[in-house]
Amino acid sequence: MNSTRIGHRYRDAASGKALDVWFPRSNEAIERHCLAEKLGLIVGDFVTLSLPSPNRPPTSAEDVYLRLHLLSELAFRPNTLNLDGLFDLLNNVAWTSVGPVLPSRVPELRVKLQHVTHHLGIPSIDKFPRMTDYVVPEGVRIADADRVRLGAHLSPGTTVMHEGFVNFNAGTLGESMIEGRVTPGVVMGRNADVGAGASIMGTLSGGGKQVNSVGERSLIGANAGIGISLGDDCIVEAGLYVTAGSKVRTPGGKVVKARELSGMSGLLFRRNSQSGSIECVATDGRSWGGLNDDLHQSN
Repeated sequence: MNSTRIGHRYRDAASGKALDVWFPRSNEAIERHCLAEKLGLIVGDFVTLSLPSPNRPPTSAEDVYLRLHLLSELAFRPNTLNLDGLFDLLNNVAWTSVGPVLPSRVPELRVKLQHVTHHLGIPSIDKFPRMTDYVVPEGVRIADADRVRLGAHLSPGTTVMHEGFVNFNAGTLGESMIEGRVTPGVVMGRNADVGAGASIMGTLSGGGKQVNSVGERSLIGANAGIGISLGDDCIVEAGLYVTAGSKVRTPGGKVVKARELSGMSGLLFRRNSQSGSIECVATDGRSWGGLNDDLHQSN
């Protein structure tokens, strides 16, 4: 990994605010061009940054973009780079079909485009762009690129289906199926599956710092969710949301808060269909069948 990286930056032409930076994997000075630049709304230039100390917080938007690239390039795992304060460093950007611009300048952009044969599209207004415009991971399938932010960490063999969502500083450590939402700070182990509509509470949920993870060969059923970590070979029944404060009856008959079971392996969480209470039983998580090897190894 290079000790310094060369990136191409776009800035707002009027205010000088940084809009984005692209750091090519090749570390070459590759210039980008877009209509927004040609029309005079943004300007491009090169920046050179040294790799950050993982423990110190970022100091600029350029620094943040380098860290997000490093996560998506798999150079660092989620939660190993300090990202404190990144929201204050990044500007809201209108990610348009002619290049990034400040949202306040979209009306001006429309006027300047009136004599250009182009239908303006604005997929999002956000601080983060989609990952695939900056980093294209190897051996990964992404059905809807709009749902994967720059800074997502997707290991080879990962499949993100159309309703799957992966935020920055989150992702997978091996072959995985994502049909639900993987939020900041969350890491999924090899051969894990987040079912359709399922959700995992991340470090941004309620401003908390709790880092949740999903162990190897674990399954979160459709429309289920967790606010705790799952160890290896765990299953959460479809439709069941287990928060840290959920009362769960253990295999021994004791009722505890779910946080006391966080990270334990070999558990099936389910709701008793007669009493409505949440219970967990010891199980072999591999009994759900696991991932389709052909699907994930052919990425």
